[in-house]
Amino acid sequence: MLHVSEYCKLNTRKSVSSGPGSAVLMQNSITGFDASAHLSEETKKASWSSPLGVLISIFASAVFGWFLILCLLFSIQDFQGTINSSVEQPVLQILIDIFGDDGAIVLFTLIIICVWHAGLFSLTSNSRMMFAFSRDKGLPAFFHHVDDRFQAPVRTIWLAAFLAFCLALPSLGSSVAFSAATSIATIGLYISYGLPILVGLIWPKNFTKGPFNLGRASRPVALIAVLWILFITVIFCLPELNPVNSQTLNYTPVAVGIVALWAFGSWFLWAKRWFTGPIRQIEAEAAGVDIEAPGALEKLEEHNKV
Repeated sequence: MLHVSEYCKLNTRKSVSSGPGSAVLMQNSITGFDASAHLSEETKKASWSSPLGVLISIFASAVFGWFLILCLLFSIQDFQGTINSSVEQPVLQILIDIFGDDGAIVLFTLIIICVWHAGLFSLTSNSRMMFAFSRDKGLPAFFHHVDDRFQAPVRTIWLAAFLAFCLALPSLGSSVAFSAATSIATIGLYISYGLPILVGLIWPKNFTKGPFNLGRASRPVALIAVLWILFITVIFCLPELNPVNSQTLNYTPVAVGIVALWAFGSWFLWAKRWFTGPIRQIEAEAAGVDIEAPGALEKLEEHNKV
């Protein structure tokens, strides 16, 4: 066990010395904590519960992820055999070395189930965001619907699943497409995080803080966050391999550029004429509506009260 311990210490020192490089690699997994905000309309005392949910998810992921990495590192039996494994999956090879083939299959199945639930939660979050966007007339009114039986936006759930399926299709025949898809997901999320932060940083008078805020530390933290997001966006757009050709080119900036061009183009050409932003829940509460009740805002809209 001594050689494994020394290996972990050595690689820990290397990780610390690599600085921003190691931090950039973590951005693929440090995402999705905004789900608490997307589900805020179904949360009691959302102004406090949602920010706490974001912080708790980050803290829990950091703690449990750290211990998981330590367990995997100290369980490596043969480093070269692990990275050059015939199964082409280092984590699976570690499990095989420790628990044997049958035990590894059981544990890896558990990992697959956990990843599936992570995807399911992302789908849930995405569908609620699409539903809210449809309610605010950013998407066709067809998707602004709460199913009476399931008390959930079933139409936007299917829409989110369909779009995710279409995005993943190119990955079936190309590892380059898969890398681009994961990079797009990471960059897209962080850009969506950074834009409202940037707005609050540039126009602080037009940005109303909620009861949960950082006080005087808000602007310095916001500046650091925006600069970091700008940095990792550039990094994720760089090619992963040299020489750069049609098979090694990182197509992430192309895909992100198309989405950005469509978003800004549609806004300046026609959307700014009719899109007025989110429907204010304060107005709904003033009308005596319980905004926590499923479908309450929809019924209010039908009577043209908001």
